[in-house]
Amino acid sequence: MALLVLALGVITACGTADDDDAANGADGADETTDEDTADEDTEAAEDEEITKLTMGFVPSQDAANIADTVEPLAERLAEILGVEIEAQVMTDYVGLVEGMRTQQIDIGFLPPFGFVQAEERANVEVILKAIRHGDDSYRAQFTVAPDSEIDSIEDLIANEGYIWAYGDPTSTSGFLFPGNTFLQGGVEDLDAHFVQLTVGGHDNSLIAVLEGQADFATTFEDAREVILDDYPNAMDMKVIGFTDPIPNDTISLRSGMSEEWKNKIRDAFLSFNDDEEMLQVMDDVYNWTGIAEAQSSDYDIVRSTYAEFEDMLN
Repeated sequence: MALLVLALGVITACGTADDDDAANGADGADETTDEDTADEDTEAAEDEEITKLTMGFVPSQDAANIADTVEPLAERLAEILGVEIEAQVMTDYVGLVEGMRTQQIDIGFLPPFGFVQAEERANVEVILKAIRHGDDSYRAQFTVAPDSEIDSIEDLIANEGYIWAYGDPTSTSGFLFPGNTFLQGGVEDLDAHFVQLTVGGHDNSLIAVLEGQADFATTFEDAREVILDDYPNAMDMKVIGFTDPIPNDTISLRSGMSEEWKNKIRDAFLSFNDDEEMLQVMDDVYNWTGIAEAQSSDYDIVRSTYAEFEDMLN
C-alpha cells in the first residue's frame, strides 16, 4: 500500500560522519581507508533487502494539491516494484536534501540546483530527468507588467533600484540563473543593484508584478499559465528575456542503494513513457510530459552557476 505523509519541517539527522569519526578516532586505534569503506558500502548495498521506499517532493505551488496528485504515483510504483511506497511532501529543498543525507528519503524529486547540493552533501545519484514538451532543458524567464517601461534585461542591468520578485534564493530559475545573468552582464552587487522581494513561489512572483509590488519577476518558462485562472490578464505581461538553457529536474537516489534497486526504480519510471495515465499524473505533479535517463555531467552548467553563489547559500 502506498502511504502519503506531509512533512512540515526539516528531517532531523540521526547522526553525522563527524560524530562517527569522533567516536572511532578518539584513541587513534580504529582507522579505516577510503577503499575499505567503499568495499563495505558496496557489500551493504548488494545485501540490501528493501520492503519500503520513501519518495520526497517539494511543492512548486500549493502543498495540499501536490499531496493529492502524488498519491496515484506512489500507488503505481508500489504495484510495479512490489514494495510499500511512502510519499513525503517537504516544505523546502533543504529538508529534502537532509532527508536523503540521513537515508530517510530514498527517491528525491530534485530540481537542478537541489540535485547539485544533494550530490555534494549527501552523495546522491541522479538516474532520470524530466522531459517537458520534447525538451530536456528549460529557461528562466524575465517578466514585467504589460505597461512597464522595462523592455529588456539590459534595461534591468543599466538601472539600479528595480524591485525584483522571485520565489526563493535557492531556486534555479527563480534566482540562480537570473542572478548569474545579471553578474555576467556587469552588475557587481545584486543586493545593492536591486530591491529583492522573496515571495515563496513562481506564481507569487508574477502576482507581485501584476499587483504593483514588484517591477519584474524571474520564473520558469512560462509560469504565466499557472495563474491564468485567477489572473486572466497574465498572458498580457511582457516577457523581456530568458537565461541560458537549464537542464530539467531530476529523479535522484540516496547513496548506498544497490545496482539492482537502481535499475528497478529506473525501469519503473521509464515505463511511464508508454502509460498515458501515468504521464498525466507526472504532468499534474510537476508538468513532466516524459522521462529520460540522466547522468551527473548533464548538470555541469548548474555547478558552475552554483559556484557563483556558494558562499551566500552555504
